Amino acid sequence: MRIRSTGALLLGAFLLTQLAFALGRGGSGAGGRGAPADNLVSPEVHPDRTVTFRLRAPQASVVTLTGDWMATLATSTGGSVPMTKDATGVWSFTSPPLEATVHLYFFTMDGVTMADPVNPKMKLRVRTSGSLVEVPGEPIPVWQFRDIPHGSMDWNTQHSAVYNDTHEFLVYLPPGYHTGKTKYPVLYLVHGAGDTALAWGTAGAANLILDSLIAEKKATPMIVVMPFNGSNAPAPAGGRAAGAGAGGAGGAAGASGRGGRGGGGGNTQFEDYMLKELIPYVDSNYRVAAGRQNRAMAGLSAGGAATYNIAFKHTELFSSLGLFSAAGGGGTDFETRYPQLFADGKGTTAKLPVIFIGCGTQDPLDQGAKALDAELTKGGIKHIYKDRDGGHVWPVWRWALSEFTPLIFKKG
Repeated sequence: MRIRSTGALLLGAFLLTQLAFALGRGGSGAGGRGAPADNLVSPEVHPDRTVTFRLRAPQASVVTLTGDWMATLATSTGGSVPMTKDATGVWSFTSPPLEATVHLYFFTMDGVTMADPVNPKMKLRVRTSGSLVEVPGEPIPVWQFRDIPHGSMDWNTQHSAVYNDTHEFLVYLPPGYHTGKTKYPVLYLVHGAGDTALAWGTAGAANLILDSLIAEKKATPMIVVMPFNGSNAPAPAGGRAAGAGAGGAGGAAGASGRGGRGGGGGNTQFEDYMLKELIPYVDSNYRVAAGRQNRAMAGLSAGGAATYNIAFKHTELFSSLGLFSAAGGGGTDFETRYPQLFADGKGTTAKLPVIFIGCGTQDPLDQGAKALDAELTKGGIKHIYKDRDGGHVWPVWRWALSEFTPLIFKKG
C-alpha cells in the first residue's frame, strides 16, 4: 500500500501527533475534559533565536530540560539544565541563541522522561520520543521551508518475509516526478538505532533539503528512499522491541552497529531486506534509472554502520556512500574487512567516486570517522572527510546530508 503526502512537510505524521495530544487533553487544552483551556506556550522562539521552554507541573519537585544544543563529548546527544518554577506552577528555561535548524529536547519531571505536552512537533522513536523545535534563520537554510517547487513524499507499507512483519518506508519524489516521464537515480537513506521510518522526513527534513538543493541546481534531481532499519515483530518476553536502541537527545547514540536485529548495521537481516525486498520493490514501483551508477546509500549512526557494511560490500549495486556519525563501522578495520578494496585504491575510487564521511566534533564517534579517513588515505582511496561543531544530533546530520547530496550522481 502506498500513501502519498504532498507538500514540504510530513503532514500525516504531525497530524497523528496532534490528534494524540488532542485526545490526551480532551480537545480543550492541557486541562483535560471539561477543564479550562491551557494557553501555555512551549516552545516559544524569540527573534534573537533564544527559545523559552515551559511545562505546567505545579505538583512536581524537580524538572530538568535536556536539549541537543548542549551536547558535549561526555553527553554527545545533549546536556541537561534545571528549570525554574514560578508562582503559578509553570517551570521554564530560556536557552541562549540557537543554531537555525531543528533541535530535539525533552523534560524530566521527578525522574519521569516526557515529551513537551503542548508541542505537537515530535520526534517519534521506538522508545522515549522527544519534541522538536525549529529555529528559523536568515537567509533561510536549505532545511527550512522556502517558496520554491516542492517534491512529495510517499508513505509505503509492504510485507517483509525477511523480518516476518509489515515494514514501512518513505520515498521522496523530486519536483516534476508526477508530471513527467524522467527516470531518476536513487539514494537509500537510513536512520539511526531506535528511530522509526519517519526520522529523516521529520527531524531530518530530507525532503526540504533536496527541494532547496535541486532548486539551486546544486543537486541532481533524485528519489530518496528512507527505510525502516529494524523489526516490528513482537519483542521476546522480558525484552524490548528489535528496533530499540539507545535514544538520548539525538535518538541514535550508542548503537554498536554490529549486533542485534534492529539498529545494527552488521546484521545480515537488514542487508537481506534491502537487497531482496526493498530495492526490487522500488525498482518495480518507481521510475528508477538503471545501473549501479544511479544508486547510492547513506545513513546516520547505526544507519551509517549499515551503509559501511552493505555499500562497501556491494559495489555492484552502489556507486556512492555517505557515513554520517557512523556507529561501529569504519576505523582501522577497513583493510581487514575489505582487503580487495584497500589493495586497489585507484580501482576502488573508480567504483566509488563519492565516499563522504561527516561527524560532529562533540561526538565520540568522530574518532572512528578520523580513523577511517586515515585508513582510506593509507589505501589511496579518494574520499571526503568533514566535521563541524555538534554532538550526535540532528543538526549535524542535516548538515551532512546537505553536504553529501550535491556530490552524487554527477555525470562526466
